[in-house]
Amino acid sequence: MRILLLEDEADLAKPLVAILRQKQYEVVWADHLAKAFDYMAEAEPDLLILDVILPEGEDAGFEFALTVRDLGFNGPILFLTARDGVEDRVRGLDLGGDDYLTKPFDIDEFLARVRVQLRKDAQVREGVVSRGSLVVDFIQRQVVWQGRKVDLTAKEFALLELLSHSPDKVYGVDELVERLFPGAESGLRILRVYIFRLREKIAPEAIETIPGGYRLGLR
Repeated sequence: MRILLLEDEADLAKPLVAILRQKQYEVVWADHLAKAFDYMAEAEPDLLILDVILPEGEDAGFEFALTVRDLGFNGPILFLTARDGVEDRVRGLDLGGDDYLTKPFDIDEFLARVRVQLRKDAQVREGVVSRGSLVVDFIQRQVVWQGRKVDLTAKEFALLELLSHSPDKVYGVDELVERLFPGAESGLRILRVYIFRLREKIAPEAIETIPGGYRLGLR
C-alpha cells in the first residue's frame, strides 16, 4: 500500500513516516505542494494524508484535495491538522476528504484510521463494498440487503454506486444533480425522488441526509 504524506513540519512527518514504514506501508513524504504533485504523477497512492496549513497557504491542503479529486483521484484522503473547528471538518469532508484527525493525536488512533481508510479502498478496488447488511457489487451491478437481492433501476444503482465509492463522503446536492441528472430542469426534485426510492427499497437508514447533501448510511 502506497501512502503520500503531505506535511511541512519535519518534526511530525519524520516519526509518522518511520512508524508507517514499520507497519510495512510504502510511504513518500512531501513538505510542499510541488513535490506532492510530482509524487502523484509518478504513481497514484492508495491513501493521501494531508496537512491543511502549508507554506503555500492556510487552505493549501484543502485546495490540493480539491485539485486531485478534479483530476480523477478516487482514493481515500485523511486530513491531519491543528484546525479543529466544526466548519473546518465539514469543509474538508465536503471537498472530498474521507476522515479528519486534529493535532495533537494519539498514534494508535492515527494508525487505526489509516487501516480503516485502506480497508475501505481495497473493498472498492475489488469491486464490492459492504456496509452493515448492505453489499454493493460494482462488477455484477447487484445490491444485496440483509441477504436478499434488491432490484434497482439503472439510475437508482448509479446513485447508490456513487455514494458507495466514497461511503463517508458527504456529496453535495449540486454535485449529485450535476453528475446524475445534468441538464434536468427539476434536477433537485428528481434527486429527492431517487433518494426516497432507494430508502424505500433498501432501508430508511441506507442514505443519510446531511445539511447540504447526502452520504451512505449504515455505519
